[in-house]
Amino acid sequence: MELTIPVGQDTVWTEHLAGDGVPIVLLHPGIGDSRSWDLVMPGLDGRRVVRYDVRGYGRSPQPTTEFSLLGDLETVLDQLNLERVLLVGCSMGGSTALSFALAHPERAHGLVLLCPGIPGFPMPEEPELDAQYDVLAADRDVEGLVQFGLRHWAAAGADDAVVAQLRAAVPAWFDQDEYLKPDPPVYDRLHEIQAPSVVMVGDKDRPILAAVAGATAARIPGCQFVWLPGTDHFPSLREPQLVTDTILRFAAG
Repeated sequence: MELTIPVGQDTVWTEHLAGDGVPIVLLHPGIGDSRSWDLVMPGLDGRRVVRYDVRGYGRSPQPTTEFSLLGDLETVLDQLNLERVLLVGCSMGGSTALSFALAHPERAHGLVLLCPGIPGFPMPEEPELDAQYDVLAADRDVEGLVQFGLRHWAAAGADDAVVAQLRAAVPAWFDQDEYLKPDPPVYDRLHEIQAPSVVMVGDKDRPILAAVAGATAARIPGCQFVWLPGTDHFPSLREPQLVTDTILRFAAG
C-alpha cells in the first residue's frame, strides 16, 4: 500500500506492505531513493516491509521547513504504529538507522548496514572533490552531478538503474543545506549499540568509505563484517540476493 505520511509541514512518499514477522524498514542512500530496494523487495514477499523517500528524494516533495532524518524516521514509524523493527540502511540510511538504534535501543531488533555513513567519523578533507561538487551544485547542473556521482560511487558500472537512482537523488542535494538538520554524531557512541548488527561494503566502493565501514564494524559489539566482491556504493542493486538473504537472517534472529 502506498501512503503519503505527514512529517511536520511536509510529506513523504511511503510504501507499507502487510506481512508476518518483525517489520523490516528499508532506508535508502543519499545517492538514490527507495527504488534502490526494488531488486530486494521480491525476496521479502510475505514480510511486513516499510520503505519511504526522504524529503526531496524520488517521490517525496521538496522540504519547505527544517527537518532531521532521525526525526522523520521516528514520525513514519509512529504513524504506522511500529514499535520494534529491523532497520536496513544504506549509506545515508545507515546513519539514520544507527541514530535510531542509539536513541531508541529498545525498538531496534537488528541493524543491516550497507556501506553506512557515520556522523562524527574523522573524514579526511577532499578539497578538489568538494570544489567540483560546489560548482555543479551552484549551477544546479543535474546531469553534471549525475556524471559526478557515476565517477565516484558507481565503479561497478553505469547501468540504467544506477543512473536512474542518481537522477532521483540529485534534486534533493540542491537545497539540503538549507533544510536538513544534521543528526548528532554517532561514531564515538558505536560501542553503545545493543542490537545484533552486520556491516556490508563492496571492494569497489571508495577506499575511504570501505575504511569507514571497517571501523564501524570494529566498534559495534559483536558486529559481523561482510565484503562484497565487485560491488560499489549501490550494494542493493549489485548484490540483491546476498543483501536479501542477510536481511532475512537478521529478521529471523
